[in-house]
Amino acid sequence: MTVYRLIKSGELRAARIGKSYRIREEDVDAYLAARFSDAG
Repeated sequence: MTVYRLIKSGELRAARIGKSYRIREEDVDAYLAARFSDAG
């Protein structure tokens, strides 16, 4: 459900193919890199 919410809010790019979504690996990597922070 988190991924669907991110797609709907526009935070994660995706293409809708039929009833499912397709997300490019580069888009997932960019999303995670933008939100990554070092612990400690």
